[in-house]
Amino acid sequence: MTTSEKSVITDELLAFIGVKSKPATYDIERHAVERFACAIGDPNPLYSDVDAARVSSYGGLIAPPTFFRSLLHGDYPTVYPEPFAHILDGGSKYRYFEPVRVGDQITVVRKITDLFEKHGRMGTMLFKVTEITYTNQHGKDVATQATTTITYGTGEKDSGVGDH
Repeated sequence: MTTSEKSVITDELLAFIGVKSKPATYDIERHAVERFACAIGDPNPLYSDVDAARVSSYGGLIAPPTFFRSLLHGDYPTVYPEPFAHILDGGSKYRYFEPVRVGDQITVVRKITDLFEKHGRMGTMLFKVTEITYTNQHGKDVATQATTTITYGTGEKDSGVGDH
């Protein structure tokens, strides 16, 4: 960053590091899992065939690992002050600890773990790293997701777009 460029990471943004979203809890229903598996083109009988799943090592229907993408987290206690209107998905990394089973209740919580900026052709880019935790009804984390979101401006007076 040159001395003429001002950081977009304000104290207000830094205050969000470590803040958890409100929890959002979902009942994992058979038909939701079946529709999701169909939508991604995965015919695995563990996701839709009750009899085949019952005799498997899982003992019942499970959800595809990517099913987590359909479970949204709650909002932050206050609105995240996004400084830019343009957004890019910087990628995700998942860690799976155990399968999600039909009948589970999964609670989703997100927290910001890091903020940093880079400068390039498009100007300042803000990188927001978040960790999303998926916890079952027994209090066990079944998966975590580390996600990077990149927001940027166009050089013209860009306004924020709310809570990302």
